[in-house]
Amino acid sequence: MWDDRYSTETYVYGTEPNGFLVSAATWLPEGGRVLCVGEGEGRNAVWLAGRGHAVTAVDASSVGLEKARRLAAERGVTIATVHADLAHFDIGQGEWDGIVSIFCHLPSGLRADVHRRCVAGLRPGGVMLLEAYTPRQLPLGTGGPPTAELMMDEQTLCAELAGLELVELRECERPVHEGSLHDGPGAVVQLIGRRP
Repeated sequence: MWDDRYSTETYVYGTEPNGFLVSAATWLPEGGRVLCVGEGEGRNAVWLAGRGHAVTAVDASSVGLEKARRLAAERGVTIATVHADLAHFDIGQGEWDGIVSIFCHLPSGLRADVHRRCVAGLRPGGVMLLEAYTPRQLPLGTGGPPTAELMMDEQTLCAELAGLELVELRECERPVHEGSLHDGPGAVVQLIGRRP
């Protein structure tokens, strides 16, 4: 599905970074190693690399990652890319200064497992940044998954990311204009969490 979605010259979620990431990126340790999960076509990874981070982008779509590498080359930065299903990708233990999850919507069981592994994968003082659609997005119809089961809310994230100190956790509605597939008002949950 994702290879098909990304099989176009156009970057379907645009080439500019996610708005929440831009506002929250100062929480990431300067120049640290950052993992971007479900990174797709690379817009966030490339932007973070431009800020001096050593970025690894992981995604299940080889087509998306090829576009990510192309975007990185166009912007004069380097990112590492890993073609892997998050169900099988080894995040590691205490490996990352930052983990970024932007609109990475997974089935609930897999999502809980990935989130648990993200907490373990952060170094002490490492930071996770996450933005996702909440079930209130469904009637808006401006992007995101087709079912509530793939979405997140504050309560879900508190449970799945236990072990992080929550600097910020909120649900809100904001305009999301990120490519042709995220365009209009968005009901989102945003999280900044730090591993003690």
